[in-house]
Amino acid sequence: MEFINLKRQYKSIKKEVDTAIKRVLNSGKFIDGDEVTKFEKEVAKFCGAKYAIGVNSGTDALFLSLKAIGIRPGDEVITTSFTFVATAEVIANLGAKPVFIDINPRTFNIDPSKIERKIAKRTKAIIPVHLFGQMADMDEIISIAKKHKLKVVEDAAQAFGASYEGKKAGSIGDVGCFSFYPSKNLGAFGDGGMVITNNKRLAEKTRLLRNHGSSSKDKYKNLTLGTNSRLDTLQAAILRIKLKYLDRWNKERVRIAEYYNKELNKIENIITPRIAQNRTHTFYSYIIRVNSKLRKKLIQYLKEKGVQTMIYYSLPLHLQPVFKYLRYEKGDFLESEKASKEVLSLPIYPEMAIKDQDFIIKKIKEACKL
Repeated sequence: MEFINLKRQYKSIKKEVDTAIKRVLNSGKFIDGDEVTKFEKEVAKFCGAKYAIGVNSGTDALFLSLKAIGIRPGDEVITTSFTFVATAEVIANLGAKPVFIDINPRTFNIDPSKIERKIAKRTKAIIPVHLFGQMADMDEIISIAKKHKLKVVEDAAQAFGASYEGKKAGSIGDVGCFSFYPSKNLGAFGDGGMVITNNKRLAEKTRLLRNHGSSSKDKYKNLTLGTNSRLDTLQAAILRIKLKYLDRWNKERVRIAEYYNKELNKIENIITPRIAQNRTHTFYSYIIRVNSKLRKKLIQYLKEKGVQTMIYYSLPLHLQPVFKYLRYEKGDFLESEKASKEVLSLPIYPEMAIKDQDFIIKKIKEACKL
């Protein structure tokens, strides 16, 4: 059983998607164009932001956002150690220093209570990651940022449509960043990303940066050093179709997660996901926690029965070889390290059949009895 089945989603909206693709092909406009502009406006409205700028990946959304807020070599940016490498990779690629913080073990998100002790003279920004589909504690983070005059860049790559006290992911900080990688809740047919903000200056700067530093008025007049990071027209057209169904799909993910919770809570030694107060969870991933011995047993048994699982993430960033130069050691972030040994992601996608879910639950119960 596949971890995610994108073919089912495509079949459910095939006619609309095929029509949108043909529309772009017939237009001959494969870069920029009306589809991109319309999609940007629709995302801005959906998220409750003034501006949205399409880029070619979630990684570039983070990278260009950091450039737009003025991160330079020697600066420091605080973020979580328990996340995908891109979050810290973009900091390092700008010549800045990633400064890691441990997580709240209940939500897997950055622990705000540990942030202030890591703020130094060179600290310029905080990147909270809304991991697995649930937003971080934004009230505390924004309060700390304002106190120390820091920028906040939300890594909302896994949380499109999630909310915190009624506000959508990406709309609370100075900048919000999304990924449209195919497996995401709102996924393209390739790579894609988006930056949202309520700051006109940051929006204009990001638009310049994504297009070689040139404005739409004169593409051969370069105002700043940028790069090539445009969201292509075909992906925008496909994503416009999918955006109409996103709320429904996210509700289906919640329904599936609740059913998992109901059945798996009956099993000793399995900890199901916790949803913090005043927020919604969009379940990009459905994560259970088990001890390392049981996790190994579950992975092997489910694999034998044809069920794919995933581990997000098996090695926290502070222990990754690429960040060895930062001189972190094992034991520096105990919660992140513990989570990396205990998390296990089960299949979840909106089109998942109840019989498939029952099969997975049954096999988990069998494995736990071995």
